[in-house]
Amino acid sequence: MSGVLRDLTVLDLTRQFSAAMAAAFLGDFGARVIRIELLPAPPRKTSGRWNHEADLIHRNKQSVALDASQPRGRELLEGLIARADVIVTDWERDELVALGLDHAAVSALRPEIIYGRLSGFGPEGPDRDLPAIDELAAARTGAMPMLPQPGQPPVYTGAGAMHATAQLAFGIVLALLHRQRGGEGQAVDVSLFGANMYGSSLDLQAFLAIGAGERLLHPISRLDVSNPMSGSLYPAADGRWVTLTMPDTDRWWPAFADMVGLARDDQRFDSHEKRTGTNRGVLIAELERRFAAQPASHWRQQFQQRQLSADIIERFDYPAGDPGARANQYILDLDHPSFGTIHSLGFPIWLSDSPARLDRLAPCAGQHTGQVLQELLGCSRETLHELAAAGVVAEGRPA
Repeated sequence: MSGVLRDLTVLDLTRQFSAAMAAAFLGDFGARVIRIELLPAPPRKTSGRWNHEADLIHRNKQSVALDASQPRGRELLEGLIARADVIVTDWERDELVALGLDHAAVSALRPEIIYGRLSGFGPEGPDRDLPAIDELAAARTGAMPMLPQPGQPPVYTGAGAMHATAQLAFGIVLALLHRQRGGEGQAVDVSLFGANMYGSSLDLQAFLAIGAGERLLHPISRLDVSNPMSGSLYPAADGRWVTLTMPDTDRWWPAFADMVGLARDDQRFDSHEKRTGTNRGVLIAELERRFAAQPASHWRQQFQQRQLSADIIERFDYPAGDPGARANQYILDLDHPSFGTIHSLGFPIWLSDSPARLDRLAPCAGQHTGQVLQELLGCSRETLHELAAAGVVAEGRPA
């Protein structure tokens, strides 16, 4: 089996999680991803500990270190661009223009190139040049004040960065498909603002359709949810939380009522309208008291036994130890050359015939300079020594 993107060459000009991870996704499915490290680079501080973030976002990549400010370094960089299919970047527009790495300059060298860029607020509009910082983008979406309980500070989840990762990789693949069908190269822009908006798409779409309202502009107390059996949280006896997802209460009520010790024909709750309307507050209070009588493990057993749409809310130790996460390669057990056996996030996308693969951990800066320049540009070993001596390239510097 070989990767579905095995014939693609991708240049990685990234600094942040989202764009770097999008390039890694392409590498997971076979693309040759070459990370460009521009010299001179500031020294990197090393703690002696495993750089877990780098091994996630720069897996399946090669690294080339070169000084593009020197004429020969610039020539090498342009040579790599001329042989690339995709560029992925998150650098600011002014910096890209100054280095001659903006879309217009790059497409002049390689009209077929797909130019994928992560921005803060999109390619157009008055904020197009604001930096790409996920928390600032999330702050504008309107979702952060909705996440905590009333009276608590807004909550930043960081989820928008991952939405942007997937959207950028998807946009690049769409542009490649367009090119394959006889089109040209093009620019792809995914913004953290747009990604965060789509992270809250159901609520934001409801607001756009309905307009302002208390329940769409202010956080809702968990003791005031519109349906006590759906989107509701209750603490168990051990402090863990139970979450219920049963919007059609008529369907679930008989088994659910039996489980929590309420009579199926309790006149207070014998219809959906009473459970979610007139006696909603009473039912919430009853469930609050009853769930608090047993630990979370008891409730999970009951949910599973009765096949109810509910569960307990887990912590990070649950997926870390879940056998299904390893069976599906959501978590990988790796043999690290410096740190022994380590665990890392794997692949969220499953393909039956051309699955993702981990071929290499994150490279040291410049680790593959010689190999890439030899294979793609035909540089001889003597030329590489000459370039290294002149400071035009560097090979294998410690990360």
